[in-house]
Amino acid sequence: MNLSIEIDSGSGFCNGVVRAVRKAESYLDEHRRLYSLGAMVHNAQEIERLAAKGLQTIDIDEMASIRGEVVLVRAHGEPPSTYDLARRNGITVIDCTCPVVLQLQKKVAAAYGKVHSQGGTLVIFGKKGHAEVNGLVGHTEGNAVVVESIAELDGIDFSKPVALFSQTTKDTEEYAALTEACRQRSAQSGGEFESYDTICRQVAGRHAALARFASSHDVILFVSGRESSNGNVLYKLCHKHNPRTYWVENNQVPASLFRDGDSVGICGATSTPRWQLEELYLHLQAEIINKQ
Repeated sequence: MNLSIEIDSGSGFCNGVVRAVRKAESYLDEHRRLYSLGAMVHNAQEIERLAAKGLQTIDIDEMASIRGEVVLVRAHGEPPSTYDLARRNGITVIDCTCPVVLQLQKKVAAAYGKVHSQGGTLVIFGKKGHAEVNGLVGHTEGNAVVVESIAELDGIDFSKPVALFSQTTKDTEEYAALTEACRQRSAQSGGEFESYDTICRQVAGRHAALARFASSHDVILFVSGRESSNGNVLYKLCHKHNPRTYWVENNQVPASLFRDGDSVGICGATSTPRWQLEELYLHLQAEIINKQ
C-alpha cells in the first residue's frame, strides 16, 4: 500500500514533562530507586520505561507510610498538604512542578484570599479529580468550585465576587465560552467577576497548529494514553478537523483504516513521548507499506 507519513513536529512532551522526566532519569542514573507521587505522565508505555530504570509510582496514602525516602513531585503539582506530609516524614522532595503550574498555584492562592474574604467563589475550569486541579484546590483550603461545563455554573452565586481560573491544558475556545457565560450571569446578578487567562501558552499554541496539521492529511493517528486530560482535548480537536482521526495507544493499527495513496499524520498529547510517535512511524513502514 502506498502511504505518505508525517510526524507532527509540535507533538511530544511539553516543556514541563520533559523537565520532570530528565530529573527522574538523572536521579536514577545514580540511585536504584525513586518514588513518584502519582504517574509521572499519563502514558502507560513511558511509565513502563521509567519503571524499568527504578521509578516506583505511589499514591498519597503510600507516601504517608514511608520515612526518609526521596519522592518526586511530577509536573502537575501538589497541594500544600503534600509538602507538610513530606516534612513530617523526613521525605526529600524532588519538586518537578511545571513553572507554569507553579505560577498558577500562586495566583489561585492570592485570588482566593481576596474573593473568600468578600464571601465570593473561586471557580476552576478543569477535569474533576485531575492531579493539577487537586493541587489548585488545595491552595484554596479545599473551597474552590471545579466545573467542567457551563451547565455546572448553576450552583454558583454570581451576586457575589467570582474569580475564574483554568487548568493549564484546557481548550481555549471552551474557556472563552465559559468566561462569557460567567460574565453574563455576574452582570445580571450585579456581582463582580474576573477571569484569569491561565491556559499554558505552549499548549494553547498547539491547538491552532494541530488543527492545521489534522486538516492537511487524509488520516490522523493520535497517540495518547486514554487517561490523559490533554489527550482527550487534542483528540477531539483533531477529530473536529478530520473525521478520519483514530486514537492509538499502541502500534496495533489495522491496514483497513487506510486507502491507497493516503496522507497519514501522526501526532499526540503533551504526555506522549516523541519516541512513541517515531515507533508508530516505523511500524507503519514495516507492517502496512512494505508488507502489502
